[in-house]
Amino acid sequence: MKPVIFGLAGPALTDDERAFFREAAPAGYILFKRNIENRAQVRALTDSLRDLAGRDDLAILIDQEGGRVARMQPPEWPAFPAGPAFDKLYEIAPVSGIEAARANARAIALTLAEVGIAVDCLPLLDVAHADTTDAIASRVLGHEPMRVAAMGRATLEGLRDGGVVGIVKHMPGHGRAKVDSHFDLPVVEASAEELETDLAPFRTLAWAPMAMTSHIVYTAWDAERPATLSPIVIEEVIRGRIGFDGLLMTDDIDMKALSGSAGEKAAAAVAAGCDVALDCWGRMDEMVEIAERLGDISDRSRARLDAAMATRGAGVDDLEALIAQRDALLALA
Repeated sequence: MKPVIFGLAGPALTDDERAFFREAAPAGYILFKRNIENRAQVRALTDSLRDLAGRDDLAILIDQEGGRVARMQPPEWPAFPAGPAFDKLYEIAPVSGIEAARANARAIALTLAEVGIAVDCLPLLDVAHADTTDAIASRVLGHEPMRVAAMGRATLEGLRDGGVVGIVKHMPGHGRAKVDSHFDLPVVEASAEELETDLAPFRTLAWAPMAMTSHIVYTAWDAERPATLSPIVIEEVIRGRIGFDGLLMTDDIDMKALSGSAGEKAAAAVAAGCDVALDCWGRMDEMVEIAERLGDISDRSRARLDAAMATRGAGVDDLEALIAQRDALLALA
């Protein structure tokens, strides 16, 4: 098994993809809108990936946050609200905000599990600040670490109970970034003491099964390398101060915050301490280069992957009732 999660080109495996994936044996896959048409098609696609891997517990990921980040959309699937909706409710009724987040996550999980998707890139534990880039601010659970952690916990638990593994992101905190890491490399110059605010939700939920790094330079810890590529940030901050020992994956290595070829970035991330690299775009030449540059996944990383995938619940519930519960609570705000 290679320590990488790959994207796919379209709604079904091509012959070239099938042959390459059989040989490369990636740790998992991630789906995007280009891979999504309807329930039957997505289920057939995920079934084909599991058959190819020979694993029922294959990590098949998606970004289904709600709001602007939703790969499965109406009318085939329900629309889901983004993080700020729950933050608004928490402001006036904290317990209701937490329960709404839990019901929403459980509903999301049911829609994913139904079509064979096992992992959702949610929740964001990034703490918002006054100048947070809109790419993050429009998605987060708030500006106060305690409420972010409380609703993040509810989201993780809701996903788990609905049959899906959650990923906390973006370690060690994306809230101070003033530019979008899809297009530029953010540099955060806050002190280590100030950054404790950003670490707090991740430290509270350090038991999460999976986490995703941020492509951000934090000058207080490593002025030369973004977190994804920094052994200092990964070992001393994420594994050390935060205490996270689950599966750590990169954010998409194709984002413009990182430089170098796809293979160089993937290899550097794994060398820095990430368990797996995330390569989202399904470009065959890049995937081949990555597979050539990476060795086999380490025993420790494989154990983390297996442990994470074993946390999923049964996923049996009433989708309409969960959505109704969430909407009734959100209406209070």
